[in-house]
Amino acid sequence: MKRENLHSGHRERLRKRFLEEGLDSFDDHQVLELLLFQVILRGDTNIISHRLMQRFGSLSAVLEADPEDIASVEGLGYKAAAFMAMIPQVTRRYYQDRVLLDRPKLSSSSAVAEYLIPLMAGRPEEVFYVLCLDTQCRVLYPALISEGTVKEAAVYPRHVVEVAIRHRAASVIFAHNHPAGTSTPSPQDHHLTKILVQALGPLDIKVLDHIIVASNNAYSFASEGVLPGYEA
Repeated sequence: MKRENLHSGHRERLRKRFLEEGLDSFDDHQVLELLLFQVILRGDTNIISHRLMQRFGSLSAVLEADPEDIASVEGLGYKAAAFMAMIPQVTRRYYQDRVLLDRPKLSSSSAVAEYLIPLMAGRPEEVFYVLCLDTQCRVLYPALISEGTVKEAAVYPRHVVEVAIRHRAASVIFAHNHPAGTSTPSPQDHHLTKILVQALGPLDIKVLDHIIVASNNAYSFASEGVLPGYEA
């Protein structure tokens, strides 16, 4: 009973500290503890959070881990694993919702990169977005076109055209991530960009850029002078 009361007191102190100070002063294992409070109602979550850190190496690695691997850690299970795996996805959903409300103006490659890096954070698979913009380069809608494996996501020009028309885009920016590599474009990336520019050209929808994100780095086709133009 005394040990249970000790855990209860620790939880209340950690919750109170979070409400008063936020997470900035928390260690990574303490952030995990705070999350685990929501799904593990009894027991020593401090020990479990340290097991997670030892197993995966970092807070981000824990949250991005396969739920099967999280569930296999002693003291956890599928309920806790599902909750932990949901955190990065809820974060991206929150960010996307805020973006739609704010409608940022993407008038420079740095502004696009700042917008995209959080949107793609924590994704273990390659994804491809078409950012549909109005005449002022404000975001109308960030359309997720494709989700694939670690190495590639299938993108079809017809689908890209349909999305751009549906959202009445005056211009678009392509964006995808390299979750397991650098932001340097592959020959396939260059080829796909050319095909998509050609597909949208006859519709008078201009392609402003293609951004590749890898971790906190971003490569801009436009800034590097390699964005193909449409030739009628």
